[in-house]
Amino acid sequence: MRVFLIGYPGEMGGANTEAWHTVKLWRSFGVDVHLIPTWSCDEAWRTRVDALGCTTHAVGPSELDQVPELAGSPVVGFCNSQFIAHASHFRELGCPLVWVNCMTFMFEHERECFRKIGPADAYVFQSEFQRSELEPLLADLGYTPDRGHLIRGAFDLEEFHFAPRPHPRGDVFVVGRMARPDMDKWSSNTWPIYSAIQYANKRALMLGMDDRTHGKLGAPPIFADCLKPMAISVQQFLSTLHCLLPVNGGARENWPRAGLEAMAAGVPIVAQNDWGWREMIDHGVTGFLGSNDCELAHYAAYLAYDEELRQRIVHAASERLVKELANPKVIWESWKQLFRSVGQYASDVDGIPHAHTYAGTLAEEVA
Repeated sequence: MRVFLIGYPGEMGGANTEAWHTVKLWRSFGVDVHLIPTWSCDEAWRTRVDALGCTTHAVGPSELDQVPELAGSPVVGFCNSQFIAHASHFRELGCPLVWVNCMTFMFEHERECFRKIGPADAYVFQSEFQRSELEPLLADLGYTPDRGHLIRGAFDLEEFHFAPRPHPRGDVFVVGRMARPDMDKWSSNTWPIYSAIQYANKRALMLGMDDRTHGKLGAPPIFADCLKPMAISVQQFLSTLHCLLPVNGGARENWPRAGLEAMAAGVPIVAQNDWGWREMIDHGVTGFLGSNDCELAHYAAYLAYDEELRQRIVHAASERLVKELANPKVIWESWKQLFRSVGQYASDVDGIPHAHTYAGTLAEEVA
C-alpha cells in the first residue's frame, strides 16, 4: 500500500523525530512511503529517507495536484500546521486524512479546520490519557469513536545502545533532563526539587535550556550544568546520566519520547505521577512515579543509594520496551488496522502487492 507523509523528519521536536521512526516502521513492513516536505527539506535528511526507499516530492502547496498518485492515497500529518492548512485540498483530491496530534489539547487552527471540513478520517492517540483529553473536544466537531486509534509512537531500538552507566556507591550521581526550550516543558520548581535530592555527591545535567528557561527557573545551582538545545546528541546526553528526572511546568505529557529514549539507553526514570507517564512506567518496577516534589527528590536519592535496585529497574524497563512499548510488530498491527479503516489493505502474505484498496486486494485473494 501507498502512504503519503505530509511533513519531514528532523532533529528537533518530538513530532519530527516520531515521523522518522514511523517512516522506518512503515518501510520495514513493505509500505510504499512518499513524503511531501512542508515546504522544504534538509538534504541530509533526504539522503536518509532515500536510503530507506522512500520517495520525496519537493513541491510547493500550489503543486499538490501534480504529485503522482497522491490523489486517493492516505495522507498522514504529525502535528503539522501545514497539513491542517491544506487539509481541504487533500480531501478534494480524495485523500483519506490521518491526523496525529502529539499534544493533549487542540490548536485553534486545528479546531477551525475540522469545523469547516468535518473530522479527519482517522485520528491517532498515543496514550489513553491523550484520548480521554481529546475525544470530548473532537466530539463537538463531528468525531465518532470509530475514527480513533490507540497507536504508541514508533521507536527504533537500533538507534540507541543499551549501556547503563554504573554507579559505585559514593561516586558522583548524575541526574538530569532534556526538553525543547518551551516554557511549559520546564517547571519553576526544578532547582528546588534537584537540590532536595538527599545525596551529597550529585550533579545535574540539563539539555535544551536557553535564556527563556533560565529566566523561568532562575540561576542554576553550583552542581548543575546547563546545555543549549542540541549542544550534544541525545545518545551522548543519556550516556552520562544515572537518572532521568523530568519535571514539567504546565505541559501534560502524552507519550514522552524522552522516556522511551531513556529506557532504551539504560537510564532509570523518576517522573511525575500523572498523564502519559502512568501508562509508560510501572511504578517501582520499570521506574518511579512521584506524586509531589518531595517524592520526586526521594525516589532519585533512592536510586543513588541502591545500585542493585537501579540496575533492576533499567533492565525491567528495557524488557518492557522490547516486548511491548516499542515492539514494531505490535505497533504495526495498530497502523495496519487504521489503514484498513480508511480503505487501504496491507497484506502480510508474500507476493500480494501493497498498493491496493482493501476491496480490490480481497477480491484478488479470493480469486
